[in-house]
Amino acid sequence: MAGAVQFLMSNKLETAMWLSRLFTVYCSLVFILPVLGPYAAANFYQRALLANALTSALRLHQRLPRFQLSRAFLAQALQEDSCHYLLYSLILVNSYPITMSIFPVFLFSLLHATTYTKKVLDSMGPNSLMLIRNILDKLTSNQQNILKFIACNEIFLMPATVFMLFSGQGSLLLPFIYYRFLTLRYTSRRNPYCRTLFTELRILLEHFIMKPACPAFFRRMCLSSIAFISRLAPTGV
Repeated sequence: MAGAVQFLMSNKLETAMWLSRLFTVYCSLVFILPVLGPYAAANFYQRALLANALTSALRLHQRLPRFQLSRAFLAQALQEDSCHYLLYSLILVNSYPITMSIFPVFLFSLLHATTYTKKVLDSMGPNSLMLIRNILDKLTSNQQNILKFIACNEIFLMPATVFMLFSGQGSLLLPFIYYRFLTLRYTSRRNPYCRTLFTELRILLEHFIMKPACPAFFRRMCLSSIAFISRLAPTGV
């Protein structure tokens, strides 16, 4: 235990991000499984997003420690995944709480917390808490599937924001601001899953609508939708 405490104290910034990620996971679970009632769940929704915003800000500071008030620094910051999810949290923190919007925050925090928890366990000894280690290894082995699921949530949250607007549960600016976030995720250098999933969904839909059994009007509607979305995609990726 002394080794773990020494490890945590010698990596204060990493430890702060680890604790904030664990708090994000806790708040997300309370929201997803509303055992405390719907009113409390809405509060935990905001807490999860605010905790994620704190984690993202700390991570961004770690990646870009020297802040500069310049266009070049802003462009560099917008290339960082931590900046994307800082914006994501700020965009959705005051919106109507929906489960789809909390899953990316919850799962990213869970994956990153898993990595650091392994380091904490290693500092306690190579064979410490094997049950927890086995659970963490299971999560790590499914990392690719989890990242694809996160990308799926990022994509389908775009039409969800439009639906929220027409149902009176979202602001007029929300779809436009979220579209900007989605373009940042599409052009992400470190996480290609959003871009990959867009391509896979397009191929899957085109394969389906080209079958002879597909009605012509539905085929035309899908092709028009694909062309429209393709025009909205960032270029030069």
